[in-house]
Parts: sequence; C-alpha cells; structure tokens
Amino acid sequence: MLRKLAILNYAIIDKIDIDFSNNLNVITGETGAGKSILVGALSLILGERADTTVLQNREKKCVVEGYFKVDDKNNVRRFLNDNELDNEDELVLRREISANGKSRGFINDTPATLQQLKELASLLVDLHQQFDTLELGDSDFQREVLDALAGNFDLLNKYQSNYRLWQQYKNELKDLQRQKETFQKEFDYHQYIFNELDQLQLSDNELENLDNELKLLTNSEGIKTVLSKVYFELQEGEHPIVPQIKLLTNQLLAFAEYHIDLPAIAERLKSSQIELQDIAEEVDRINDHVQFDQKRIDQINERISAGYKMLKKHNVQTTNELISIRNELQNKMEAVLNIDEQISAKEQQVKLLLAKCEEAADKLSTQRKKQIPALGQNVNALLQQVGMPNARLKIQVQPTPLNPFGNDNIEFLFDANKSNRFEPLKKVASGGELSRLMLCIKSLVAQSMDLPTLIFDEIDTGISGEAAKQVGFIMKDLATNRQLITITHQPQIAGKADAHFFVYKEIKGDAIKTNIKLLSNDERITAIAKMLSGEKPTAAALENAREMVN
Repeated sequence: MLRKLAILNYAIIDKIDIDFSNNLNVITGETGAGKSILVGALSLILGERADTTVLQNREKKCVVEGYFKVDDKNNVRRFLNDNELDNEDELVLRREISANGKSRGFINDTPATLQQLKELASLLVDLHQQFDTLELGDSDFQREVLDALAGNFDLLNKYQSNYRLWQQYKNELKDLQRQKETFQKEFDYHQYIFNELDQLQLSDNELENLDNELKLLTNSEGIKTVLSKVYFELQEGEHPIVPQIKLLTNQLLAFAEYHIDLPAIAERLKSSQIELQDIAEEVDRINDHVQFDQKRIDQINERISAGYKMLKKHNVQTTNELISIRNELQNKMEAVLNIDEQISAKEQQVKLLLAKCEEAADKLSTQRKKQIPALGQNVNALLQQVGMPNARLKIQVQPTPLNPFGNDNIEFLFDANKSNRFEPLKKVASGGELSRLMLCIKSLVAQSMDLPTLIFDEIDTGISGEAAKQVGFIMKDLATNRQLITITHQPQIAGKADAHFFVYKEIKGDAIKTNIKLLSNDERITAIAKMLSGEKPTAAALENAREMVN
C-alpha cells in the first residue's frame, strides 16, 4: 500500500506531500493543473528513466519518495531478502536527480539500480494509463487470472517443483548420453593404450628398482673385489684386525685393576671388536649374494627399455605415473560399460517425472477451462456497465508443449463491435477499452489474487453518465480490500472516493506552481458540482453533487 508520496522540485511542483487512504483515492483537477505531473513523478520511483528537463530549479536536486506498507507482501519481502536489502514493515523508494542530470535510486536508503526499482515497484504498484496496456496483453497475466479464479496456486507450485526437477534430470540424461558418445569414440584408442601398459604388468617403483639392480650387476666384479679385501683384512690377513683387537683387549685387561680408567677402555675395545666382527660377517654375506649374471642383465635391460619407451610415450618420469595412467584408462573403459546402467536409471527418472508433470498440467488445464465460461460471462456483463455494450471477451486455451506453467497457451481475444472477429487484445482494443477491460477483470479476481496498489490514470476518457457511474461502483467495490488511486474527470467516480484530492495551480512569487490538497466533505461537494456544471455551479449541481458524495 502506498502510504505517502513526497515530491520535491519536480517540474512545476515545488514541494508536496500526499497521504493516501487505504481504499479509494480520487485525484481531480482542471486540465493542465498538473495531474499528469504527479504520475510522472511517481513513475520515477517505479524505475522509469529520468529527464533533466523536469528540474525547474537548477539550484537544488529533485527528490521523489514513496512510502509503502508491506506487512503482508511475501513476494516483496522475498525480493528484499534476495537482494540483501533492509526488510522492514515500511518500505521507502527514493529517486534523486541532481542538477547535472545524474540520477540515483534508493531502496530503504540503500543505492539500487533502475532494474531493481522496476522489479520491486511491479510488486507494489500496478499503474494503468490510457495507453499503457502491456500487462493485460501479457500471456502470464492472462494465465494468472484463470489460475487465481481456479485456486490453482498450490497445484501450480507442486507442478513447477516437479517441472524443474524434470528439466534437471533431462539435462543430466543428455550429459550422460554425450559422455557415452565420447567414450565410445575414444574406447578403441583407450583399449589399445591400456593393453600396452597392462602387458608390461608394472609393479610399484619397478623401473626405478630395476635401474638400481642393473647398476649393482654391472658393477658386481668390482664390488666383490672390495668386499673380499675388506673381509680379508678384518679376518684373514697376515695381521687380521679383529683378532688383533681381541688380543689388545686381553692384554689391557691384565692391568685393569691398576688404573681406574683401564676397564672402561678395555670395554670399548671389546665393543669395537664385536662390531668389526659383525661387519666382517655382513660383508661376507653380501659378497656371497653379489654375483655377475649376464642373463639377468639382459632381462633387466629389456624390461627397462620397454618401460622407458612407455615413459617417453606418455611424457612421464616414474613407474607409478604409468600405473596411474593404466588405472585411469581402466576406469574410463569400465565407465563405458557402466554408463548404460546410469542412462537407463536416469531415463526411468525422467519418464516418471514427465508422467507427474503431465498429470498435474492436465489438472491445471481442466481447472482453468472450468473458469472460462463464468469469467467471459461476468466480464462481458461488466463491459456493458462501463459503456462498452458491444464489446466481448473470449478466452482461448490451446494445448502447448510442457512449460513452467503447464501445457496451456492462454489468449484473451477481444471483439469491440460484435463483429464475431475476435483478435488478440493488443491488436484490436484501444487504450481506453483496455483500461476499462482491465478494471473489470481485476475487480473479478481481486479476492483471489494478491494485487498491488492499483493506479488508474484517466481510464474513464470517453465515457460519461451511467457508464461512468458504473465504473465508480466497480472501483469502490474493488477498493474495499485494497488500495486504489485514480485520476479522473468524472464526477460520478469522484463521488465514490474515500479520499478526494484536488490538484490546482497557484502563483508563488513570480512562478506558477502545482499543488494538491485533501478536500473536506463540503469542498468535495463544491468540486464535484463544478465538474458537473462549470466554474459557478448551480443549486441543482450542488444538490446532485451532495447526493453523489452522501
């Protein structure tokens, strides 16, 4: 609900504040008084582009602010949360235009883009001007009307949840099918490479270990010579080291009791003897195992040659990297075998969800079609009341492939002259006709749809008398449970107002300014009487106006 509109330095408006009522707000005034300027200012906070020509006073900026109550607007709160904006009971939209032409938008004092203002404003305000008929011709709105009357929203939400999941699974199925095609194209190549690597039967670090073994074998004679010499000197030489140390140890122990440090030294010599004895035995053991084996050298060379060929081919450095490549290829080939199972399982999921979507879409369609006769009949009856006796609305529903809203293509067709030639609304209806048609439709769905504040800008052009009176009745009824603001020249509509605002021009200094005021009951009667009979209303006009107001 638009609680307040504040305008500063916009066109010939110096400064005005308008506090709207919760129900039917009527704005009247003479032609040229500035009623359209109010709509222009309002359009700024609705995200329209700014024009610096609206700045009359170049010394200060133009500011337009709209204060909205959003207590029960879940979609508004969702927008604020999604855009990380302050979520409070009162929402303030502000637009500023500086003297240099720079425009800025704000939502709850947080800078916002024009697109954000537009999206949020569409949830708060529904503005209908005489030539602004985009929404009524929009297929989404036409579908929403039928869904609102049919009470389809819970079913539609469930359908959309399944539809999104169905789309997700379809995409996953396509990905699997593309993977299978890729796998099949590469399978023979992978198989060939895998077979090459698998035939080698490489074990962890095998090539590195073989390389070390080859170095040992090719140097085995030299190693054996050195090992034999070490053993000989330790155990079998002319003066073997191990027996010599043993002898020295025994000689030292003979005098151990005569010097306090000798036992420790003797013990150390004995430890050295034991260690060298152990070394000699280990050297002898190693020497026994080091053997020159030309056959083994040839086998290793052949094995290393095959392994190094694979390393070079795959541009890697180690045995384990080759093993990883082999394992990866094995996994890819196994994936080719397993992917058919995955595809089959995903196809079943897609089929099941498709059946659920088709079932829900058919229910949606059935319930929509049930509303068509009553909606057409009621709208056509209202069209006669609002001065369009020859106009008729026809709702056409045609099957269409599944989409986020079901399987219906809904089109509102219009015949303005009983010609039996029904055409899409945007092709045949005039601005005034569309605006009154919108009023009729929204009055029928007002209890079923969460409508924002409705603003009608002179949609009553071209009607008078009884038709204008009926438009007033419809607006009054529509405004019972929601806010409605209308700019009108019709006294029959003005008489139905819960709050009647009068736009006028006044001279301030050397300039003419637009201002607005909320009329009292007596002022309303006078204003409506002037609308009926001119600047100097007759007694009959005053009485008629009083009857309209009361």
